[in-house]
Amino acid sequence: MKRVKCVNLGLPKSGTTTLAHALSEAGWLAADHKVRRAQSTKPGLAGTYIGHQLFKGHFNSGNPFEFLDLYDALTEINALNGPVSIWPQCDYALIKSMRMARPGLSFVATWRPPEDMADSMRRWNNLGVDRLPNGNMPGMPHGFGKTDAELITWIEGHYDMLRDLFGDDPRYLELDVTADDAPNKLGAHLGIEIPWWGKKNVNTETPWTKTD
Repeated sequence: MKRVKCVNLGLPKSGTTTLAHALSEAGWLAADHKVRRAQSTKPGLAGTYIGHQLFKGHFNSGNPFEFLDLYDALTEINALNGPVSIWPQCDYALIKSMRMARPGLSFVATWRPPEDMADSMRRWNNLGVDRLPNGNMPGMPHGFGKTDAELITWIEGHYDMLRDLFGDDPRYLELDVTADDAPNKLGAHLGIEIPWWGKKNVNTETPWTKTD
């Protein structure tokens, strides 16, 4: 069964949780970060990272969605926890594999102004002060990401890469989640009605423009 219809390529704190909730309110089953045990009890799948399963399918059969077609959308696909650093949205080969495996697939890249994203990353739990500077991400290796300036450079580089990769491909939408017309653009892109749009996973230390 082919079910995954949309993949979000946005970075953390770009509005991934807001996107997941909006699609859920529209009747889609959205995967946010992990395969939740309430969504699947299949051994070896429940509790695992979405990004891990994308790479597993890619290397196992050439189909990144081999183990994830219980979902309609994948809204947060990266993982960063201790030695685990998985970034499908930054990997050219995996993005190409997704496009080839499913030609009709829609891509979204949730976006906010880079300075707002960097500030939110820095303030969100230990993401900006520990996990990112001590991690090893495509485009930002270990030891970088300690300052907003370095985070902004990384963020801008990621979205520039996606723009270069997709060009004018109609299957790709860079979605400014702070824009008034964000739900209309998202709905038109996916061919569905978006009945809810708001704020989810809010960073309580800052206003909306500094949240996920």
